Amino acid sequence: MLAKRIIPCLDVDKGRVVKGKKFQNIQDVADPVSLAKKYNEDGADELVFYDITASNETRDIFIDVVEKVAAEVAIPFTVGGGIRAIEDFHKVLRAGADKVSINSAAVDNPILIQEAAWKFGSQCVVLSIDAKENKDGNWAVYTNGGRIDTGLDALEWAKRGEELGAGEIVINAIDTDGEKNGYNLSLTQAIAQSVNIPIVASGGAGKLEHFQDVLQPDVADAALAASVFHYNEISVSQLKQFLVENGVPVRKRRVTPWK
Repeated sequence: MLAKRIIPCLDVDKGRVVKGKKFQNIQDVADPVSLAKKYNEDGADELVFYDITASNETRDIFIDVVEKVAAEVAIPFTVGGGIRAIEDFHKVLRAGADKVSINSAAVDNPILIQEAAWKFGSQCVVLSIDAKENKDGNWAVYTNGGRIDTGLDALEWAKRGEELGAGEIVINAIDTDGEKNGYNLSLTQAIAQSVNIPIVASGGAGKLEHFQDVLQPDVADAALAASVFHYNEISVSQLKQFLVENGVPVRKRRVTPWK
């Protein structure tokens, strides 16, 4: 089994890291630069930065915050929120991002995935899917921070994203987001079985065992979490030690930012 990745997530609104439940009841947490530095030093494998209101407010991402975070980390750094065109990819990559995450814009204009993959390489293009179970027991794709039901089926959209050139998929389970009762294993596994690119699970981590469950060989390649890390309920180093002790391989190399 390949080594699994642990990825803290910074949901940013108005320059501050925030967190809510099921994409609602947003609360202030901390300064993104300080948190990024902390996670880099604690052995996180990657970092994700989402400007969570940029798409809904139809504005550009906070590039100055991206630049400050990028200056503090030497691990792969993914940026998303407010990405609507190829030029937006240019902006965040120049600001220090290694990957660019697209969600709402990809639904509105799927060819953007293809154009970005051609120009920057598939490894740079992350398709983020916000999914929620509907009354039929299927998973629907939502956009604009979980506000709009697109009517798209999450599994079919994941397949389409891979066909267009996405190099990775982050599956955000709205139903479990912030609940700390565990990742949505059914959804994550279904997506993983539908595509041949890495899957990052997001939404629901509450204890060490939840990471162990989702990082099994047939489920996710990486686990993304926010609350448990932000509120010091679990540290990245503690989590990695637990995973190793329970047979889940993780990356052990730690890096420090370039000075």
